[in-house]
Amino acid sequence: MQIKKVGVLGCGLMGSGIAQVSAVAGYDVTVLEQEQKFLDKGFAGIDKSLAKFAEKGTLKEPVEKVRGRLKGVTTPQALADCDIIVEAIIENVEVKKKMFSELDTLIKKEAIFASNTSSISITEVAASTRRPDRFVGLHFFNPVPLMKLVEVVRTIATADDVYESAYAFAKKLGKVPVRTSDKPGFIVNRLLVPYMLDAIRAYEEGVGSIPDIDNAMKLGCGYPMGPFTLLDFVGLDTTYYITQVMFEEFRERRFASPPLLKRLVMAGWYGRKSGKGFYDYADPNNPVPGKY
Repeated sequence: MQIKKVGVLGCGLMGSGIAQVSAVAGYDVTVLEQEQKFLDKGFAGIDKSLAKFAEKGTLKEPVEKVRGRLKGVTTPQALADCDIIVEAIIENVEVKKKMFSELDTLIKKEAIFASNTSSISITEVAASTRRPDRFVGLHFFNPVPLMKLVEVVRTIATADDVYESAYAFAKKLGKVPVRTSDKPGFIVNRLLVPYMLDAIRAYEEGVGSIPDIDNAMKLGCGYPMGPFTLLDFVGLDTTYYITQVMFEEFRERRFASPPLLKRLVMAGWYGRKSGKGFYDYADPNNPVPGKY
């Protein structure tokens, strides 16, 4: 099918990023949020991001033209004629299922439903609708306007033409899509999460300090950032949630949360977004490693 109108559920960090790249790619985009204040905050971020791209000369059209393709709404009915709906709301399976179940009766039956989840079963969410054959995963990476990768996730029920349309949509956004199946963690988190958890265990076992382990992986393996810096960037709460989902599926130690990660999450130290994680961000330009 030909995709012309895009609906985005949620105007947070991921949702606003997905909306932005969709508008830049030429699509008319409608973003749904619960309250106007969330739309205002998300669109302010979009405006700031577009201004930066325009300043660098990497935006092919005037900001005003791109911005004109974006609108925010608080009523689900406004998404009725969208060709694809991309969900980027809270990482809670019951909330996602309820949202899609309600939208299923409002959105035209030929529309594609997609979830940006990084860990939840696409199949389980799709089963809450009457269109599991028109359901896929589109897992974008943060920050969406800069990160090229999109994992295009296929369930056992996804129709061939729907999957190919979703893959082509990701390419139209200027992304590099990779094909994967509906297994916990997909490709990236299936490989990345055990690496980050092993880094925490290495620290717990006294292998090295937090900055030494970070520097070792940056300089020894050429990674752009070390595992603890990455953990703080992703969010320790997000990582902890993913470990629970993956351990529940596989029951293997490599997916289990180390004690230190659990303690930091229980303390409310989620990383950059809370001001403290494996590093203290009292001075964001000069993070200080914790001693745990």
